[in-house]
Amino acid sequence: MEHSKHSFHNLDSYIGMHRVAGLQLSPDGSRLVTTVTSLDKEETGYRSALWELDTNGASPARRLTRGTEGETQAGFTANGDLLFIAKRSSDKDAKPALWRLPANGGEAQLVVEHPAGIGAVQTLPTAPASRQGTVVFTASTMPGAGNIEQDKTLRALRKDKKVNAILHSGYPVRFWDHDLGPQQPDYFRAQLPSETDDAATPEAISPGIGAELLEAGMHIAPNGQFLVTDWRTPEGRGSSYQGVTKIDLDTGERELLLEPDETYEYGVGKISPDSTELVYYRIERSTPENPGRSTLWLMNLAGGETHQIAVGWDRMVTSVTWLPNSTALLVTADDFGRGPVFHIALETDKVTRLTREGSYSDVVISPDSSSAFALRASYEYPAEPVRLDLTHITGLEDGDEVALGALNSPVGRPKLPGRLEEVTTTAEDGTSIRAWLALPDQATAGSPAPLLLWVHGGPVSSWNTWSWRWNPWLMVAQGYAVVLPDPGLSTGYGHDFVARGWGRWGAEPYTDLMRITDVVEDRADIDRTRTAALGGSFGGYMANWIAGQTDRFKAIVTHASLWDLNGFGPTTDMSFYWAREMRPEMVAKYSPSAYVDRISTPMLVIHGDKDYRVPIGEGLRLWYELLSKSGLPQQADGSTAHRFLYFPEENHWILSPQHAKVWYQVILGYLAEHVLGEEAVLPQSLGLSAPEEDGKN
Repeated sequence: MEHSKHSFHNLDSYIGMHRVAGLQLSPDGSRLVTTVTSLDKEETGYRSALWELDTNGASPARRLTRGTEGETQAGFTANGDLLFIAKRSSDKDAKPALWRLPANGGEAQLVVEHPAGIGAVQTLPTAPASRQGTVVFTASTMPGAGNIEQDKTLRALRKDKKVNAILHSGYPVRFWDHDLGPQQPDYFRAQLPSETDDAATPEAISPGIGAELLEAGMHIAPNGQFLVTDWRTPEGRGSSYQGVTKIDLDTGERELLLEPDETYEYGVGKISPDSTELVYYRIERSTPENPGRSTLWLMNLAGGETHQIAVGWDRMVTSVTWLPNSTALLVTADDFGRGPVFHIALETDKVTRLTREGSYSDVVISPDSSSAFALRASYEYPAEPVRLDLTHITGLEDGDEVALGALNSPVGRPKLPGRLEEVTTTAEDGTSIRAWLALPDQATAGSPAPLLLWVHGGPVSSWNTWSWRWNPWLMVAQGYAVVLPDPGLSTGYGHDFVARGWGRWGAEPYTDLMRITDVVEDRADIDRTRTAALGGSFGGYMANWIAGQTDRFKAIVTHASLWDLNGFGPTTDMSFYWAREMRPEMVAKYSPSAYVDRISTPMLVIHGDKDYRVPIGEGLRLWYELLSKSGLPQQADGSTAHRFLYFPEENHWILSPQHAKVWYQVILGYLAEHVLGEEAVLPQSLGLSAPEEDGKN
């Protein structure tokens, strides 16, 4: 495998690493396209381009697009033309539009645009000939607009008058990092123009449905007659259920296929290649005692009959792909720190694991079902394309895997500054728990490495694949060992493992973390006298909880963290979901804020103002109470060793490349000061020191 020239020892080099995401396969299986994201020339943002991969793994990848604003969401038409979304205008107010790159070469052509910009798009390459030129896409619409011209007028009015006020009559009002309303998601269709015609004018499929769509996801039937989507049903008192709705693409008529109730909710999976069946998720509604189990079901779309598939298989499915003959599925699911591909035979209900190492995503299957293509990643490498041989699935024995072939990725693997190991132990209640451990090459019994405990977010999640936002190898490059544990609440170990920590965040998840840390600290190549804990989101909650329960760590870094559960619950973007778990007893017992007076460990607090999942109020209250109530000694001027890194324009994640650089610089400086006993070196971009002559830092 060719290695990238980028290095983890330099943050400028790290943020400049190219990143692969997404796969699309042409209808005939001959062309495979991915997206490569790279740093723009100003080094203040990222741009994406489309690349074609050789499905046989022989020829090098070939770049297809070079737009200045980048291209995303590749898709194919029946004749092999490549569609993508891009902004290709110098106008600063330009919106993303749909473009076509002809299969036989030539320049890209604008084919569909919308005043709000085009969101997700799907083509109908295998539909009957009369429908193959149709594309279906999502876009936002002003609820008072009866057509596209009225929509333009209302948008212009708000822009000209500088009005961004939103009047709400329901809930939620915002989601993750963006405000909801007044525009609402909707579905549109358009007929692709010929190469000599102007861009097509889209039409709404079912006008006015946006109020029931939180986000307009969809899966279109291969025959082009209908789509299915998640459907939100308000139940009063600020809460809602999620069901599945079918929308006719010709008439716009809607049919609620799966109606939620007080016991179950539903999520869209995929429609079968023959358009007769639907795989979907049935999700038990969570309660304070039960996290709810997600299972896979199959519906006959003609008669409505349903039955569960993969019965007794205790894993949470993360993606579904049908085999072209509609007889089986390829699914992915978290599994013991990995994300394998599994085969589910629908006739026998047999589940067969096809891969052993790594986590897989973006699975696509060749028309003859002989091969699958996917992106594979692990903590040893970021996403890269691979081919899976599907011709001998029936002969696989336990422990076997299908033949794998690496494709020529547009991006080489970065060379790691250390090694990866796996650690397992037994929790206090006898449950087996495990973790990844990343170690610098120089860590030995004679030169033990300081240790960082990183706690994952979620909380129903797992450390099982590469992360660009929380990348342990940057810390390993600085000489730290990093342990990435999966405590109670983690996925990949079965329903009961999640239930161990449900409603008990400060109990089993905490003791699991301390137990795995004890085991790692007992290693001769780890320096137990120099340790720190870090976490973001739920991991930030746990970092806060750890700070109030133990003084074993030299420093704690808490990002986008929950501090007071009573304050978090009603102010997060989806309060009704958390209210199902956070009963008053849990809030009172497991709020880290209740233990602030016990905190004697220096803490670095990090928060973005646009974080709507864990609102900025959590970070502000945490910061004030650390200064006013924690047990850390104060200086004469009232200052302490605590610090607060605040990003006014970032959200739950720190996405701007230069802000990401600052994020790592400040964390590494804080750890150097409190764990290594060295002077903290802070970035000059914070404005706290005189600029160097070359202006770089």
